[in-house]
Amino acid sequence: MKAQYKWLPWLFLTPALIIALVFTIGPFLNTIVLSFTNSTTLGGGTFNGIQNYLDLANSPQFWISTRNTLLYVAVVVPLLMVLPLLLAVLVERNIPLIGFFRSVFYSPVVASMVVVGLIWSWLLSSDGAVNGLLEALHIIQKPLPFLTDTTLLLLSCMLVTVWKGLGYYMVIYLAALGNVPKELHEAAQVDGAGSGRRLWSITLPGVRPTMLLVGLLGSIAAMKVFAEIFVISSGTAGPGGQARSLVYTIREVGLGLSGEIGYASAMSLALFILTIGFSILYLRSQRTDQLR
Repeated sequence: MKAQYKWLPWLFLTPALIIALVFTIGPFLNTIVLSFTNSTTLGGGTFNGIQNYLDLANSPQFWISTRNTLLYVAVVVPLLMVLPLLLAVLVERNIPLIGFFRSVFYSPVVASMVVVGLIWSWLLSSDGAVNGLLEALHIIQKPLPFLTDTTLLLLSCMLVTVWKGLGYYMVIYLAALGNVPKELHEAAQVDGAGSGRRLWSITLPGVRPTMLLVGLLGSIAAMKVFAEIFVISSGTAGPGGQARSLVYTIREVGLGLSGEIGYASAMSLALFILTIGFSILYLRSQRTDQLR
């Protein structure tokens, strides 16, 4: 590149850098500063050291929210790593109407989370279709409290998250399956390997990096869960708010004219550190794969 054009890359980068500085880096640095103050929504606040973090450590509400968030990750992420892969293997085949089924599987991705949450809250209510079906099949004698029991409410929200994410991660897996050599499947088939054996010995090793990526994306999404719990529980987060996630609690603490901005900022940083932990695990897994 000629000397007189060396400034050209910076010219193209400038708008993106300004947007990142104003909407990402700046607010992040401001959150760090606020986490060491007792700022409120209407007050400037003063420096109070690590008091917010000490309050977090002694807050049952914070630990309940952290437990629910980690439980969410532990249940949702393995399902989002496996089920979309099986779905992708199924719809990869050239069979009649496969384009229609691909569209059906992907349709929840483009649906609004609020609409999806409302539909599932109707389905899971005490007089909803799910309880009605279970009673008609004589599996249960009385309606299950999907929306009023803390454990069942969390499981219902996890079900919605998995159902809505299937199509999105299926598309990622479809792209990865295209890179698995078909010659390997043909050779294994000639040797008598069945579908299950080929899935285990050829497909899974071929899409392993993508599975790790899906695990990372699913973990980050699960750590930020809010809409599912808010909509399905009608804004109550279950009995006594026991089904709160970390993001839900941050919103509650920092919202309103009396919002504790400093305390909510400290909680946001705790969530950030947890999320970064999953990213580090992903990078280490990638490095291990490359060293093999």
